Amino acid sequence: MADLLQHIWHGNAQGDPPSSVVALRAGVAEPAPAATRVTLARTLNLRRVPPELVGLLGVAGVLNMWGLSRNGWANGYYSAAVRSMSLSWHNFLYASFDPSGVMSVDKPPLALWLQVASVKLFGFHSDSILVPEALLGMLSVALIYDLTRRRFGRVAGAAAGLTLAITPITVAISRHNNPDSLLIACCVAALWCAVRALQDGRTRWIVLAGIAVGLGFETKMAVALLVVPGIAIAWLWVAPRGRVAAIRQLLAGAVAMIVVGGAWPTLVALTPAADRPWVSGTKDNSIWSLITEYNGLGRLSGQAGGPEGVGGGGSVFGGSPGPLRLLNSILGGQAGWLLGFALVSGLGVLVLSRLRRRHADTGWLLVVGGAFVTTAAAFSLAKGIFHPYYVSFLAPFSAALVGAGVGQIARKGLHARVLAPLAIGGGLASELVVLHNEATMSWLTPILIVVAVASAAALAIAFDRRVRTVALGAVLLSLSIAPASWAVQTLDYATSATFPTGGPQSTGTGARGFGSGPPGSPGGRGGFGGAPGFGGGAA
Repeated sequence: MADLLQHIWHGNAQGDPPSSVVALRAGVAEPAPAATRVTLARTLNLRRVPPELVGLLGVAGVLNMWGLSRNGWANGYYSAAVRSMSLSWHNFLYASFDPSGVMSVDKPPLALWLQVASVKLFGFHSDSILVPEALLGMLSVALIYDLTRRRFGRVAGAAAGLTLAITPITVAISRHNNPDSLLIACCVAALWCAVRALQDGRTRWIVLAGIAVGLGFETKMAVALLVVPGIAIAWLWVAPRGRVAAIRQLLAGAVAMIVVGGAWPTLVALTPAADRPWVSGTKDNSIWSLITEYNGLGRLSGQAGGPEGVGGGGSVFGGSPGPLRLLNSILGGQAGWLLGFALVSGLGVLVLSRLRRRHADTGWLLVVGGAFVTTAAAFSLAKGIFHPYYVSFLAPFSAALVGAGVGQIARKGLHARVLAPLAIGGGLASELVVLHNEATMSWLTPILIVVAVASAAALAIAFDRRVRTVALGAVLLSLSIAPASWAVQTLDYATSATFPTGGPQSTGTGARGFGSGPPGSPGGRGGFGGAPGFGGGAA
């Protein structure tokens, strides 16, 4: 639309306003030329939502919202904070956990602000808190679809969106009131803006990417910064308008990120301690300590935390740090099913593009693959508090790489025939590891092996398009059975706990968790004014 308006304005070689503008200035209505009317009509009509995106949103909507009210107050810690913040502007502004404004929550308030807005519109009940999170999960699916479609086509976009929609932990976190749904939506939006920036080189997109990261920081602080290295490297390497311009544009994006991300922490820092709640998660009541320690480097280097008597180390919640951590019995079933397929797909894009500046895939890979590698490395090595649902942050980047692999395999040529068996082998390997560690769905193993081997062979040697399409569809369907089954099983019970998990109820703390009891129970530890109990816990 912007290009159309620009074309209308700059309608002649001399740069004079078109006759229609002159007529309007003179107060005379002049009909638009027939060509302009046709172009405008086409522009408006072609903005229809693609049918596969409608289907993806339908799948995500059902998984995120079916029986949502059974989750009750979900994390009572945040629900209590929403109730408190809805009672006064002071509590709202400083994210006060309690009505008296004694202590804040241990995260920035952006996600809670959205929930408070919903409560103000629809009343204080569980659906008004949880539905916004479900909608944010659907938004992330739509963004991942379009992010992948722009580079690898609609089939690839559909594969990426579906992979994200059926990732078990994505479903669990989209049905919960922890701030991660908004964090993920913000960071995926940052990648989407960065890809748009690489397409046209405009500064506004890189600035919008910085704003999106800043909003992610205002949601859950330092974890949002994991997408920044990939965006920065991609922008400086590809440099659509030259390196000097790229540096200036990147600085503009960085300024936008810092201004947006630092707004609330600066407000808290400048407010006298006596006039605001104590900053939860700190020993010195400093917002900067919360940023750099509890919600920052402490998550990587190790820190105490978690429920009393249990400890807070990553070895308790997420398993021991190491290169295979993401596939262990705690994390693998949450988001590890297709990690092998995603990794090989990313390597396939790397080989094809060879990171040449002018290759269309290079920037996309550096942005998305950079977020994937940085996040996977940080999560694999983190020694601090690491809850299983944290891998929900990795899920969209993995899904996008899966879509990229599907897009490459669907193409013709030697690259597609070589990549197909490698990517399928990677996906099969990661899925078999997860199935072995989970000791569940053992009947699926021989089916996966047979379908994967047959499909890989067909994709490697077949030239007929119909044969390749059937083979690709069959292997994707078989690899999706386990995560889709886990995603559906997430709907069978109430994920009303501090630490949500996807899959069968027996997989972890998803059904109950620490402090998930009702107000007044030993787990709930009371309540106020009909609000949920204080027994949830920080995340």
